[in-house]
Amino acid sequence: MESRLNVAGNPIYPMLVMFPLGLLVTATIFDIADLAGGPALLGTVAYWHVAAGLVGGVCAGLAGMVDLLATRYGSRARRTAVTYGLVAFGVLMLFAVVLMVRMRDPHRAAGGALLLLELLTLASGVLLARFGDRLLDRALASARRGTHRAAARRAGTDAVDSALSAAQTVVMRRPTAERA
Repeated sequence: MESRLNVAGNPIYPMLVMFPLGLLVTATIFDIADLAGGPALLGTVAYWHVAAGLVGGVCAGLAGMVDLLATRYGSRARRTAVTYGLVAFGVLMLFAVVLMVRMRDPHRAAGGALLLLELLTLASGVLLARFGDRLLDRALASARRGTHRAAARRAGTDAVDSALSAAQTVVMRRPTAERA
């Protein structure tokens, strides 16, 4: 599966996924520090990291949707991409719940249960990122094999075409050579 959105031949989607994931990891670290007795500002910073991570996740999701729509319907790549997208959507929705629950607190701090939800959701997001990385590696390897096969086919076709062209030239010239 080749990405439709790319910069200098590099797909955009894998680049976009890392920003929200990094923001959500940082938010969880700030929440742990806040619950461990850090300054109250950490809870507020974590809240805004979650909000920014959700915005980044939606942007990455849109880029992923463009790539998904480019895949062939019913293919294994499409089924895998849909599964990946649904799990990523679930991770975003759980962090959206975390954000909405935190809106009630004036300091935007997370409690113990909310931190546990963050940790579980973050763990599934990290596993999803690792799964996506493997999918990307497999897709790139497959694309490279396909590129090499296509180049070999083109080279084989070019060789056959040039051989046929040479044979036709010889056949066409032979009668004239016999007359002379």
